[in-house]
Amino acid sequence: MSRAIVVRAVLALVVLAVSGWLLATRPPRLGLDLRGGTQIVLETRDGEFADANPATTDEALEVLRRRVDELGVAEPTLARSGERRIIVELPGVTEPAEAVEVIGRTAQLTFRPVLAVAPGPSGKDVLPSEDGERLRLGPAALSGQQVSGATAAISRSGAWEVNLDFRGGGGEAWRKLTGTAACAPPGDPARRVAIVLDQEVISSPQVNEDVACDVGISGGRTQITGSFTEEEAKNLALLVRAGGLPVPVEIVEQRTVGPSLGKAAIEASALAAVLGTIATILFIVGVYRLIGGVAAVTLVCYGLISYAALLAIGATLTLPGLAGFVLAIGMALDANVLIFERAREEYAAGGPRRSLRTALRSGFTNAWSAIADSNITTLLAAGLLFFLASGPVRGFGITLSIGVLASMFTALVLTRVLASPLVNARWLARRPGWSGLAGVGWVRRKLEAWNPDIMGRRRRWLAVSAVAAVLALAGIGVRGLDLGVEFTGGRLVEYAATTPVTADEARTAVTSAGLDRAVVTTSGDGNISVRSAGFDEATEAEVRSALASAGGGEIQRLRDEKIGPTLGAELRRNALVALAVALVAQLAYLAVRFRWRWGAAAVLAMFHDVLILIGVFAWLGRPIDGVFLAALLTVIGYSVNDSVVTFDRVRELVRAKDNRRVPFARLANTGSLQTVPRTVNTGLGAIFILAALAVLGGDSLVDFALALLIGIIVGTYSSLFLATPLAVTFESRRGGRASPRAEPKPSGTPRPVPRGAVLKP
Repeated sequence: MSRAIVVRAVLALVVLAVSGWLLATRPPRLGLDLRGGTQIVLETRDGEFADANPATTDEALEVLRRRVDELGVAEPTLARSGERRIIVELPGVTEPAEAVEVIGRTAQLTFRPVLAVAPGPSGKDVLPSEDGERLRLGPAALSGQQVSGATAAISRSGAWEVNLDFRGGGGEAWRKLTGTAACAPPGDPARRVAIVLDQEVISSPQVNEDVACDVGISGGRTQITGSFTEEEAKNLALLVRAGGLPVPVEIVEQRTVGPSLGKAAIEASALAAVLGTIATILFIVGVYRLIGGVAAVTLVCYGLISYAALLAIGATLTLPGLAGFVLAIGMALDANVLIFERAREEYAAGGPRRSLRTALRSGFTNAWSAIADSNITTLLAAGLLFFLASGPVRGFGITLSIGVLASMFTALVLTRVLASPLVNARWLARRPGWSGLAGVGWVRRKLEAWNPDIMGRRRRWLAVSAVAAVLALAGIGVRGLDLGVEFTGGRLVEYAATTPVTADEARTAVTSAGLDRAVVTTSGDGNISVRSAGFDEATEAEVRSALASAGGGEIQRLRDEKIGPTLGAELRRNALVALAVALVAQLAYLAVRFRWRWGAAAVLAMFHDVLILIGVFAWLGRPIDGVFLAALLTVIGYSVNDSVVTFDRVRELVRAKDNRRVPFARLANTGSLQTVPRTVNTGLGAIFILAALAVLGGDSLVDFALALLIGIIVGTYSSLFLATPLAVTFESRRGGRASPRAEPKPSGTPRPVPRGAVLKP
């Protein structure tokens, strides 16, 4: 056994041991869409005392953390996102009205002098008091930040009051404020002090008559009295005790997921993973026999390593992230399939002295370039998800990135460790057919017998692609895009009815509750989805009651999402930016690795795949939301992945000395046909997983799986019938010969066309 194999074996054992330890000792961090709870996204605004910036946002985060602690929520999570956003996650809180009431106060707590009773309408400085009077207020004299403590207590008279303690300059500011108010005669509105929260006067007590003019209430302590109930006094004390926000905050997004939906999503994804993985293992063993069994073992190890990596970095596993993890199981086969197909070619071209050991070693060497290029393009798409997306979709980018890296490790290290001793065995050398590397495979054998001239008929395939693009554009123009609440703003609530109701009955019930423009959808299992703007809590209660009256029986709220119009516009903009950046990044990378004409062909094919996917969703009336964006960017990576593998083979043929005078179209045709077995086998591996997700995943995963199924099918088509024909068309403008002078010098010995290939004159 060589030293390199020993080193790889030790490395693999260490990684597997650490992965097993992580699985045994660290519980997974599930996102709210899997365990149930509420997520609130707050955005800081410029205030009267300070401007919104990273520093004031961090201060506001600490204030909100103390408020959440007062609520008694188990394992809450608060984090700053960007410069002015705060994400609050409250596990187990599925009725978030109280949390929003306490956490989502949008303004500062201020103490302001009352100037007079104003007869005019309410405004910035004219606010209604607790008894309905309109008070004209002066500028804020002090804020809640200058209050060090607040407690609710029963006074000697038996009424509830709030006792305040001031800190810093708060005591002196309070003395001056009450001293100025005391100069007004009793009963005069100017003798009152307004306590303002969220542009609402919650109390406007009059300064006691025993307080002297210009003397005020000193000592750094005071009592707020009024017609408080016990709950009102305690809530006010909680807010003041938690500390005043340095800047106002606004709720721009709110998501609530019931635990039953999360549990169902986990069970569906787990079942899909098990069944899809079993189907993939049976397929890979059937195609590659013993070496396929090695790939099956490494596939299981891949799942162990990638899941342990998620635990190691403390990543939160969301629903799209879980789906991405399941998808990556199917995509993990790609590197192994590339290696095995190259090994098959080397064995077939090896002549009488062919060796399984030599063929496998050459397979690893020759497949490295395609593996590196294809995985880098996928990482580019995953990186865009992480940096440009938000919420659960970002989790998909993390899991996909980890999946790609784990896939490369298991294929290049673990597979080699397990397969090398196997192909060195004497008993297998006497029975090479058992290895799975001695035959070229059914797909390659049929292609060699047929040997279609795809590039010779490239105009026909380009016309077919153009027609498909026109149909997709027609779907977008005729049917329009059903943008999800993430991109439009508004509220989306999903209900579960004990008795299923029809879509018309549900729509009529929702309209009767006041949402005449709501988008209402139903599913066969009794779930009802309602999406609309102007969907407040009172209207939501009416919708629930109307659905129950329409025959739905008991109505349970499974999911609740609110997106502000500002955030919706931002997410739309980010989606377009992500798509544009993906196109530019892929073009730049491919232009460096290949000829720029090939890169342009791959990017045009990728744009074609994106357009087809969006068009199909438009014709089907499926929602375009954040999960769809995750699938779309994955399709971008998959499309370029296929094109890269094909172009890598074409580049190898172009560099070969024996092919200097062979027309480029013929080499492109040969290279495309030689990569078809890899494309078919990899695509089927992913399709098994996605089909399981589509059938078993329910409404929460079916759109994701459907988008990726369409993307994989279209991507497989475009790499063979669009990207390569486009590259041939572009190259034909410069002579159509495979001149090696236009290419960088290859490293190592050029590879001739394998003997298994057939070139037509």
